[in-house]
Amino acid sequence: MTTLPTTMAAVCLTGHGGLDKLVYSRDVPVPVAAPGEVLIRVTACGMNNTDVWVRQGAYGTEDDPAAVSTWRRQGNTLTFPRIQGTDTVGHVVAVGEGVDPARIGERVMVDFSIYNRDDDSLADIDYMGHGRDGGYADYMALPAENAHLVRTDMSDIELATFCCAYLTGERMLERARLGAGEIVLVTGASGGVGSGIIQLARARGAVPIAVTAPGKEQAMLDIGAEAVVTRGSGDLVEAVHAASGGRPIDVVADLVGGAMFNDLLKILRPEGRYTTAGAIAGPVVQLDLRTMYLKQLELHGSSQGSRADFRRLVGYIEKGQIRPLVGGVYPLSEFHRAQTDFMQKGFVGKLVVVPDGA
Repeated sequence: MTTLPTTMAAVCLTGHGGLDKLVYSRDVPVPVAAPGEVLIRVTACGMNNTDVWVRQGAYGTEDDPAAVSTWRRQGNTLTFPRIQGTDTVGHVVAVGEGVDPARIGERVMVDFSIYNRDDDSLADIDYMGHGRDGGYADYMALPAENAHLVRTDMSDIELATFCCAYLTGERMLERARLGAGEIVLVTGASGGVGSGIIQLARARGAVPIAVTAPGKEQAMLDIGAEAVVTRGSGDLVEAVHAASGGRPIDVVADLVGGAMFNDLLKILRPEGRYTTAGAIAGPVVQLDLRTMYLKQLELHGSSQGSRADFRRLVGYIEKGQIRPLVGGVYPLSEFHRAQTDFMQKGFVGKLVVVPDGA
């Protein structure tokens, strides 16, 4: 029987603020698997925008968008210190009461969602790395039902590129009911969620058009974009019309927001659907309600994903319908450098952090 250490390395978020609030420590207690839980030895954990936004307190509040806030509107579950990290892959090393010991040794991908309801509603949901500790550590405890065996030859690092980004993207497309043959415009297409949406749209038989920064055009075409529109290349409405060959845009999957929001609604066909799960360019936008109601548009907010969404994601991985995009790999001890590079957005896909001993 393997003897587990009592302390581990982890990056702890100690409060809202700058990178100095992220503290690398090698004497954090190793968590214990409670009843119904497993303990995994972490081998890789992908980085996400929400890590940065929670650290900065950038989610605002419903009454004051500029206020310092945590992610969860239903009530704050963030306490400090907190180990962040959602896209975790690891190996089961111990189980709690009620969990089959045969699970020890499994390589698993973590469904990071904390489901507070038994159905697929996301009206009350939280996530690991916010409501409880996540994967920026050597070890992580989690509910056994959230540790999924995935049958794939991908490496642990590759598998850690999927969970948060692709689950978020799949939920966006599910809410917007993207179907085969439809055209979806994807903003922020070179990031983790955007690049995932391009592949997920193809898996549905839909046609993605990417909006991205100059210099990333070929990368977008390589992962499945039908055409690419570069930001700052002139009138966005005209550029998208040219890229689609004049075909109507059925769905906009927006991760950028900001000043382009109204143009995105103009781009949609009548009865088109807009879905968003991020606002990299700014969360407070101008909305011309006439555009929305005269064109009979649907606007969907989306975040995380349901158990059913996660099961579809696992199916895509096991069937080889989506592939990993590793933008860089960093040791846990160099977390500040990893998050600095992440915020500069000079990569395509996902950055992955690995424990120093992995």
